[in-house]
Amino acid sequence: MKIGVDIRVLMDKYYSGVSEYAANLLLAIFRQDKRNNYRLFYNSYRNLRDCLDSWNSDQSRVVGTHFPNKIFNYFLQKIFSWPKLDKVLGGVDIFWSPHFNFSALSASASGLKKIITVHDLSFLRYPEFFSARKNFWHRALKVKQSLRAADRIIAVSENTKHDIVELVGIAPEKIRVIYPGNNMRRREVGEAEKKRFFVDRGCRDGHRGLGAITSDSAVVTNEPAPFILYLGTIEPRKNIDGLIEAYNMFRADDEASGGKFKNIKLILAGGDGWRNRRIYSVWKKSSYKADIKFLGYVSQTEKEILYSAAAVFAYPSYYEGFGFPPLEALTYGLPVVCSNVSSLPEVVGEAALTVNPFATAEIADALRTVLNEEKVRAVLIAKGYERARRFSWDKAAGEYLELFQEVYEENKRSISA
Repeated sequence: MKIGVDIRVLMDKYYSGVSEYAANLLLAIFRQDKRNNYRLFYNSYRNLRDCLDSWNSDQSRVVGTHFPNKIFNYFLQKIFSWPKLDKVLGGVDIFWSPHFNFSALSASASGLKKIITVHDLSFLRYPEFFSARKNFWHRALKVKQSLRAADRIIAVSENTKHDIVELVGIAPEKIRVIYPGNNMRRREVGEAEKKRFFVDRGCRDGHRGLGAITSDSAVVTNEPAPFILYLGTIEPRKNIDGLIEAYNMFRADDEASGGKFKNIKLILAGGDGWRNRRIYSVWKKSSYKADIKFLGYVSQTEKEILYSAAAVFAYPSYYEGFGFPPLEALTYGLPVVCSNVSSLPEVVGEAALTVNPFATAEIADALRTVLNEEKVRAVLIAKGYERARRFSWDKAAGEYLELFQEVYEENKRSISA
């Protein structure tokens, strides 16, 4: 079987989100599959040999075109439907797209089978959370048309599957839910490394008062580490303004009852997205503005430091197709407060306190519970370790390979009939 894969999502120097998903999944697939041949398509005007050579092997070969991306996407692929990506790869039985993109492919009558992975349909569910430019991009992609043309669709959660059925009108039997693996492997982070990071980032007290995690089920604590952590893009869908308001409420109530947590900070880590003016406005108006720190983009190593040092991870997002950050936080033994909507309950199960993201007081109450009640923290941490172990890239890869084989066999039967 010859399988084509669109790896244009791997063109960035640093992986995150979908690119991290595709890279981890491909590596797991190549570990397991020693029978099939893979052709990986990319387009780049720049010379990317250094970052792409690692994907060449006995079973896989990288094949590309070298046009400027805007010309390739908008003119060649969208308007002229040329070149056919499966033909560029020399002909394949299956073409898998790990994300939406402009993709001209041969007609199904040629025998080509098309599979696409859908991470979320937030742009259809909540277009108001996106900039005009982003919404234009999504309309230009003709997502509904692409999904209807696909032979199979992979959804990363049951919630995403539900949205595909409801918002696009796809038959449920055409969609297979395959959960992603866990991107994070826990490592022990030393105190010196933590101190250096927090001093460099202007959070001098952010590493004090840490609990020491001694095993996956036993936790020895002093007082909780003095910051609440959010990690993700700074954009409206993530409800960061609601988190800041909940933090304000928590701090005000704490002051009124004696100020036990007067030193606790709120650290918001992640790159800027779009339409985030309100988020910064709510921050500037906060009475606790000095205790709220925006760190901007953080590397994988910096994520590990933050997860290992925080008191609680807060993620009150309005919508997630899957939601990797809460899963990563569970891996590090962090008690998690997250939304009870979209896919997040599928990810965290009973290993987190889930809240209504539209209810600021509920978010504040959950933060107060996790910080004040040691028994609750201990239960959440123990359940979190167990939950995090359920998500495996090897398991996901095995399910992908089963689907590839199933689609290939169905095609062979239909041709011979």
